[in-house]
Amino acid sequence: MKIDLTDTTAGKVNKALVQGRRAIGTPAVGMVLTLVIVTDEENAYDALKAAEEASHEHPSRTLVVIKRVSRSPRDRTASRLDADVRVGADAGSGETVLLRLHGEVADHADSVVLPLLLPDAPVVVWWPVNAPLDPAKDPLGALAQRRVTDTYSSEQPVRELSARADTYTPGDTDLSWTRITPWRSMLAAALDQVVCEVKAVEVEGEEFNPSCELLAMWLADRLDVPVRRSLSSGPGLTAVRMATSHGAIALDRADGSLATLSIDGQPDRAVALKRRETAELIAEELRRLDPDDTYASALRFGVDRLNASTAPEAAAPEAAAPEAPAPRAQASGDLAAQGGAAAEEPAKGEPATRPAAAPDAAAEAPTTEAASQERPPLTKRAKAT
Repeated sequence: MKIDLTDTTAGKVNKALVQGRRAIGTPAVGMVLTLVIVTDEENAYDALKAAEEASHEHPSRTLVVIKRVSRSPRDRTASRLDADVRVGADAGSGETVLLRLHGEVADHADSVVLPLLLPDAPVVVWWPVNAPLDPAKDPLGALAQRRVTDTYSSEQPVRELSARADTYTPGDTDLSWTRITPWRSMLAAALDQVVCEVKAVEVEGEEFNPSCELLAMWLADRLDVPVRRSLSSGPGLTAVRMATSHGAIALDRADGSLATLSIDGQPDRAVALKRRETAELIAEELRRLDPDDTYASALRFGVDRLNASTAPEAAAPEAAAPEAPAPRAQASGDLAAQGGAAAEEPAKGEPATRPAAAPDAAAEAPTTEAASQERPPLTKRAKAT
């Protein structure tokens, strides 16, 4: 059943919901939460379709907030609310209200949404596109216990991840994190099958895919090992390879649906690892409404810190300078093995430029001195490959 309301109010929308429930013979409210979708006209259809499919698992009242762009100065000052109320078969397993806000009322969407929230029920706000930089401080986000964004829809996903880390508030989550749940489960199950120590990890995937960065940050945060991020043509995540004391462990998915799990000493196994639709992602997020501490820890690890973890490896060959004196050989090797850049700096009190006789002295130095400086960086590079 559909009820169209033009130039209406939140009170009239509530009356239309009651009228619709009575008309279809279900006067009782059986919803478990309120899902608020903040989007534009272009993405409203896809978001609403995903929410209706998720409502079969989580019956909810879905409020779709669409802020219409006013073209003339007169329209910008005028305020109007148009509503499309749907109940019964037209709204999945709950109730749906499309709220189109015109003029100044678009800047005060929270005043329209607040009277329509289900009493004593949790509130989830979802931004399919154009999420605010700080969802918790957004007027609509402040009404919710859970705030869902999607970094994948932004123009600069990696920079968006850094912004999300700076403004994280318990209750924030991201569909880019939800997309890697099967990957995290499969990798954890693979490590449970063998007793080993992980030495290095490589995460391979598309260049502008924040799920790849989040998976790499999660692995680096939980395993405390170097993680190298490599690129592929996709789709999405394509492979995760781990170098362990037991041998190589790899999870490779080249076609976006079927993956191969390889563990050294065991036969390869095919596992289903398909790319999921938005409805499945939203349904997963609605299953838990408490803060996701694992997501928070991985997000705060930082993209910059992840990318910087491989920087000493690229500079390792330059660290093996033959001019370094013998007393500093062991200390330089230790710092290089820890990923430090101090191995390239001169010793305290040592001039930046040696006199002319220095090359002869360096040439007479035993070859084991240069080898002691080169060996730690090469060892680390082998671990990270």
